[in-house]
Amino acid sequence: MRPRIGISTYRELTSWGVWKQAAAVVPATYVDCVAQAGGLPLLLPPIDDTSAAGQIVAELDGLVVTGGPDVDPARYQEVPHAFTDEPRVQRDAWELALLAAALDRDIPVLGVCRGAQLLNVLHGGSLVQHIEGHKAGIAVFKGTEVGLDQDMLPGSVLGWSVTVSCYHHQAIGRLGEGLAVTGRAPDGTIEAVAVPGKTFAVGVQWHPEQDRELRLFAALVEQSEKRAADR
Repeated sequence: MRPRIGISTYRELTSWGVWKQAAAVVPATYVDCVAQAGGLPLLLPPIDDTSAAGQIVAELDGLVVTGGPDVDPARYQEVPHAFTDEPRVQRDAWELALLAAALDRDIPVLGVCRGAQLLNVLHGGSLVQHIEGHKAGIAVFKGTEVGLDQDMLPGSVLGWSVTVSCYHHQAIGRLGEGLAVTGRAPDGTIEAVAVPGKTFAVGVQWHPEQDRELRLFAALVEQSEKRAADR
């Protein structure tokens, strides 16, 4: 049985055909990577009722929390920087609830970019609201070499060093309680974190889906298969 992998989605004003209205969307690269890695992708749109997150997560075998706009600084008790995005309050609340429910059940989790930042905020950490040099331009990813701890995720899957596609102007600041830094960019920016003691809980600041880099998705699916087998 293919494991069921939830993928968080955006709620944004979107255009298609003759329509322009709010929609639940996500880049297809996430869906493709989960499917190609052997998982069954299930899209999870943000809703107001965060109490439903536990019920939804209970039906999943793994979770991917995707990239996107900046996390509301109020979540870590700071005022917005001039370059910080307008908050997506509903999405923040929903994805934090999904993450909390997944970690509580030890369901495998992969946080991508914003997802890694949310993982840190969930654990009481903060974000650096603006940094330079981690994207090449508007809608242009930047290749970055990241040094990794081979004894922990994601280095245990990817090795001691990996060149990745980055597109972020924020990063993890104060590290959340219970997290471990497992990867850094050459300028010292935290690029990967993990939750020791969990089966598979990792956040990466880069975009593996952009590169169609399947190794992390495959590792997530492999751990998720063990949960699926127990259903």
